[in-house]
Amino acid sequence: MRTSDGVDLAVVEFGGSGRPVVLLHGLMSCAESWRPRAGALQPYGRVLAPDARGHGRSARGADLSPQRLADDVLELLAGTGPAALVGHSMGGISALLAAARRPDLVTAVVVEDSPLDLTGTPPGLLDDMRTWFAALAGPHPSRSAVAAALAGPRPEVGEHMAHCTVRRDDGWWLAADVDDACAIAAHWTRRSLLDEACAVRAPTLMIEAGESVVPPGQLELLAARVPGTRHVRLPGTGHLVHDAAPAAWAAEVTDLLRQTA
Repeated sequence: MRTSDGVDLAVVEFGGSGRPVVLLHGLMSCAESWRPRAGALQPYGRVLAPDARGHGRSARGADLSPQRLADDVLELLAGTGPAALVGHSMGGISALLAAARRPDLVTAVVVEDSPLDLTGTPPGLLDDMRTWFAALAGPHPSRSAVAAALAGPRPEVGEHMAHCTVRRDDGWWLAADVDDACAIAAHWTRRSLLDEACAVRAPTLMIEAGESVVPPGQLELLAARVPGTRHVRLPGTGHLVHDAAPAAWAAEVTDLLRQTA
């Protein structure tokens, strides 16, 4: 699809029929990272996932604000009809802002470990993020080498990111632009999005990781301010909850999809 500001976004269709269930990936990730989880959601709708601008097979764009990323989602929904939005981290931010701005296009929202206020982050965090992303972006000799390099103490991280790779002449690279990813994250440190997100009125599920990257208490606060919200914390999980505890994640998400079909 082409956005109103001229950016071509790739959209992956995972199957299913009926109401769209749109999966929104996190920073430095891609639509293909959802493939292992999409099958569990197919009985509840037509499952699809866009690559955010600057990620996967989508083009880059000059505007990388949270509001623009939410507009990309809304422009996708304008062509599909009202949908349930399931977003991880960055994708959860986009889901909330889209639902707040166009409640007529969003029937349910799932937010997975998404920080809405990082204005208190320590100086140097973005520089550290850029260094880490650049070091891990590539080149790697194989897709399996990508998984090994990013695994660390949580193997699901490497497995997740291996879905988001592209082969170039010098090896395998993560299919995301590091400068764009850091520019997106910089917006989160400059302005709180909590108040805007609290305008959501669609049935909402907040899934928090046991070892969350979200400032403590933030998702509980958001859940308390958004009517009809369920907040659940899944012990033993890291930031990629849907890959660390896929069965528990799917049970929570499909319960909401079933209730809002």
